[in-house]
Amino acid sequence: MNQPLTLNCDMGEGFGPWKMGNDEGIMPLIDAANIACGGHAGDPSTMRQCVALARRHDTEIGAHVSYPDKEGFGRRAMDIRGQALVDLIHYQVGALDGIARAHGRRVTYIKAHGALYHAILADPSLMNDIMRAAASWHASLELVVLATPRDRKTVQLAVEHGLNLRYEAFADRGYTTRGLLLSRDKPGAVLTPEEAAQQAIAITHNKLKTSKGKRIPVSADTLCVHSDSPGAVKMIRAIRQALDHS
Repeated sequence: MNQPLTLNCDMGEGFGPWKMGNDEGIMPLIDAANIACGGHAGDPSTMRQCVALARRHDTEIGAHVSYPDKEGFGRRAMDIRGQALVDLIHYQVGALDGIARAHGRRVTYIKAHGALYHAILADPSLMNDIMRAAASWHASLELVVLATPRDRKTVQLAVEHGLNLRYEAFADRGYTTRGLLLSRDKPGAVLTPEEAAQQAIAITHNKLKTSKGKRIPVSADTLCVHSDSPGAVKMIRAIRQALDHS
């Protein structure tokens, strides 16, 4: 790989008095913050606090868009597509970008969350919808997508939209033999901090192994970690150290 992998993390996933994840402890360790913007989590004050943290640590800001499903944390499938999905994405990006700009920052990329993330991988029409939303924003935005083997259709669709893609792999999640993420209810779906650090190194050398031991080619630009994983700060610190010394 020509460029070192950046480290991104899902952030700002509290809502009102409810807190999730240690944003203060994690922000100094990452390069890009995927900030929830009102769909699965997040509210104006939580977004502002997360943006302020990102500004303090010079962390890139991305809109972590999702289905409008706080009760299910955005992990339940919903039948939203076409212009309705484009509108929903613009609504969420606009909320976060407005707060970011009020604090001298801006949103530079979009990343889908949870059920929406998996839906766009399975349904080309939904992938087209989210690309249309990103490409039609008033400023240049990149779209984060899962780095999977033989991903020619996604590349071609991005070319048609004039959109730059950012390919990500997951340090803290197990993989299937197809290069997709294991469902969270499967054994080995969520890795320990030690396993995540080892997987981060494997990904940097394009040697990712599935839960069944099969090696799959995954060429990524960025590594994702989750702030709600058990021992998240310890895990992310171990991954950061692994990346810095790889």
